[in-house]
Order: sequence, then structure tokens, then C-alpha cells
Amino acid sequence: MSKRVSYKVTGTVQGVNFRSWTVDKAKSLNLTGFVKNADDGSVTGEAQGDQGSLDKFVQHLNKGPGPADVNQVEQKEIGTKEGESGFSQ
Repeated sequence: MSKRVSYKVTGTVQGVNFRSWTVDKAKSLNLTGFVKNADDGSVTGEAQGDQGSLDKFVQHLNKGPGPADVNQVEQKEIGTKEGESGFSQ
């Protein structure tokens, strides 16, 4: 059963390759959705897939790529979207 979460990652997450790293992680877990930089310096987005893959994805977000310094990952379950294919930035 597919689920969807919205997420917000705060810390040193812009200018450190976080978005492209997130896309790679999401694709490796067969998730759909998106990631983008927010005006407040955070990275936000949505991800959809099975619960196990979403759990692993959020674990990855909490670590981030090497140069990142993640302070917090906020997530909440939201409604799923039909017809989405892929994960974009």
C-alpha cells in the first residue's frame, strides 16, 4: 500500500548537493515525488512509496550527504498522488 509524506530538512542543507543526493536516494528506493530548496534555507519535498522505503528514505534524510549538517527532519503523512512517475528536483 502506497503512502506519501511531506518533509522539511533543516540545517546546512543548501549548497551541499543535498537535492541531487536526495533524488538518487529516492530513486534507489523506487519512490516518487520531489525535492526543492525553500526560501528559509531548508530543503522540502514530498515522497511516495511503500512504508518500508519511506522509512529508509527518512533515515537517509536524517544523515544527508557528507558536507551537509542536518539539524532536524520534520515529516507528516499526506494524501497520495496518482499518475506521478519519478522523483524530481
